[in-house]
Amino acid sequence: MKKYICSLCSYIYDPEIGDEDSGIAPGTAFEDIPDNWVCPVCGAQKDDFELCEE
Repeated sequence: MKKYICSLCSYIYDPEIGDEDSGIAPGTAFEDIPDNWVCPVCGAQKDDFELCEE
């Protein structure tokens, strides 16, 4: 699964880890996260994330 990076704070959403504090279970693809999810570090909108080219 692809990782995505926040363009504002550089937080990387890793689908293998998820974001359990926000109710996103490990194994959840970025595309399957609800549109109202925000970056857990800076509060940026999902639209502020870009595909991470690691």
